[in-house]
Amino acid sequence: MEGKKRLIIKLSGEALSGLDGRSIDPIRVKAIAEEIKEAYDLGVFEIGIIVGGGNIWRGKQASEMGMERSSADYMGMIATILNALALQNALEGLGVETRTMTSLNIPQVAEPYIRRKAISNLQKGMIVIFGGGTGNPYFSTDTTSALRAAEIGASTILMAKNGIDGVYDKDPKHHSDAVKFDRLSHHEVLENGLAVMDSTAAALCKDNHIEIIVFDMNQPGNIKKAAMGEPIGTIIS
Repeated sequence: MEGKKRLIIKLSGEALSGLDGRSIDPIRVKAIAEEIKEAYDLGVFEIGIIVGGGNIWRGKQASEMGMERSSADYMGMIATILNALALQNALEGLGVETRTMTSLNIPQVAEPYIRRKAISNLQKGMIVIFGGGTGNPYFSTDTTSALRAAEIGASTILMAKNGIDGVYDKDPKHHSDAVKFDRLSHHEVLENGLAVMDSTAAALCKDNHIEIIVFDMNQPGNIKKAAMGEPIGTIIS
């Protein structure tokens, strides 16, 4: 396995939800698994995946409605585990050996996250899905992506966005004159407060020299293209 590039793919929970509003759409999950398999089948990448839980539960919104923040966040972490298991099942259905590792201890359904074990699984050619966030409240799955990338020595995070094709100076959904960036530095992202990921995650990537590629995952083949470094989306380095 020596010489393979180690990647983290960050998926939003909403990406697993269908147009009909179902929490987890098996057809959509299978389509994403097929996209990931395209990159995996190149044989040059070790792939870890972080998936959010926003299609099932949003801890921040719940806390704004009066729920105690830590409890709301733990519920969100459990939601990410549900998504991780759905994605694992879809990948294994395509013949890709996959492991889900969780920061919350649920041994009946997934391995506990242990850094050395995660690296060993990657080196054996498995795709590793990290569920449960960091295991701590007040941290997003963006931060989980940066933390796990730093821990396992991943060089790049592929930020697979749901219908957004890169980083803009303002929200392109509300501003027709929004300008897309092809390249940015970590410093520019933090200094200008660009909505790539939360500031904790962005600072972790900056300090650990982790490249981020932001791209639209709804375009077929884009996960493979982003993994190969083709000029799509926005590159932050």
